[in-house]
Amino acid sequence: MRRLQHIGLIWGLALKDLWNDKFVSLCVVASLVAVIAPLMLLFGLKNGVVTQLRQELLSNPEIRAVKIVGNHRLTRDWIAALQAQSTVGFVMPMTRSLNLEVSLLKDHRHFLENVELLPSGAGDPLLQSRDTILAPPQGRDEIVISQAVATRLGVQPGETVQLVVVRQLDGQRERGKRELVVVAIVPQEVFPRPVALVSLALLVAIEDFKDGYRVDAFGVTTGRLQEAERTQFAKVRLYANTLDDVAHLDDWLGGHNIDALTQRSEIESVKAVDRLLTIIFSIIAWTAVLGAVAALIGALLSNIDRKRKSLAMLRLMGLIGHDIVFFIMAQTTVLAGIAFVVALFLFGIGQATFDQALASYLPQSAYVCYLGPMDLAVAFAATLVLAAIVSSLGGLRALNVEPSESLRDF
Repeated sequence: MRRLQHIGLIWGLALKDLWNDKFVSLCVVASLVAVIAPLMLLFGLKNGVVTQLRQELLSNPEIRAVKIVGNHRLTRDWIAALQAQSTVGFVMPMTRSLNLEVSLLKDHRHFLENVELLPSGAGDPLLQSRDTILAPPQGRDEIVISQAVATRLGVQPGETVQLVVVRQLDGQRERGKRELVVVAIVPQEVFPRPVALVSLALLVAIEDFKDGYRVDAFGVTTGRLQEAERTQFAKVRLYANTLDDVAHLDDWLGGHNIDALTQRSEIESVKAVDRLLTIIFSIIAWTAVLGAVAALIGALLSNIDRKRKSLAMLRLMGLIGHDIVFFIMAQTTVLAGIAFVVALFLFGIGQATFDQALASYLPQSAYVCYLGPMDLAVAFAATLVLAAIVSSLGGLRALNVEPSESLRDF
């Protein structure tokens, strides 16, 4: 209890001394604000621009897509080995490219030809957005369509569409049909092209039908019987787990002599901007911080020399060495805290100004300058820690003040 009272006494003396010397305190606060506020704005701009670029990339799942070129003979074991890679976010076997197009119709007035089919399943990036996660199609009776297809056909989730697939068998043109339930619609901003997502089982049935096999699911009884279960696929639908994993997957496929198309260059451009801004910020930040430390040390040392008699009087009143150091640290951290609050207010004004000035060039809800709660907490802690370290150095000089110096004028 006595120790707490002693600490409270030192805090009270420190605050009263700051108020009594408020003009000097104001100058110290102003010098700190002049460093902290520009640093916060600079870091906010760097963080805002790069974060915005990354979010725009992540919001488009095709950025993480790794598209295999051509048709191959990929076994189930090879696909399992690919899926085991930590860099893989989603993988689904696919049939040959020529078998990925069908016709969809709602009625005689609403139909769409050459719709691209993609196999889908749990974890499909096209079914995941910032706001919602859509359910994947199950079995051979469900389908998910893009907004472009839904608009052309005039359908909503819960309605049915007819899938039509055509083949040439023994010189005869045959049409297979199947009713499918639309379980979800992919938003336009996620995938703008006309595309439909179906289960792998339905996609395999379509390829079997076009290859001349008998597939009862399409209402056609002609064709030869399928003797063995499929063990190979022409390609896979592949997405990397993160932006950084795209390059790793591209290299992994290259090691298996498989060419792929990726958005690697666009991702590298964003990473290059991030690195460049980090270097620029680091140089400016360290220069500003070193200047602030030098200025703060100079102000503390000169202030200690100016208040030697006052500090000597405190020593004479019973404050020991570490009490004097704590006295100076308390004053410096209070000034640093006040400076941070003022700098935060100025940062808010600058942030609003930047966003308003560039609002017409940005998408809705986008930002140019941004610092999150964790960023601000780290900045505040760093400010207090740096102030405490600098003030402790000044406190060491105050230890040389002897109590007898307060008696020299008597």
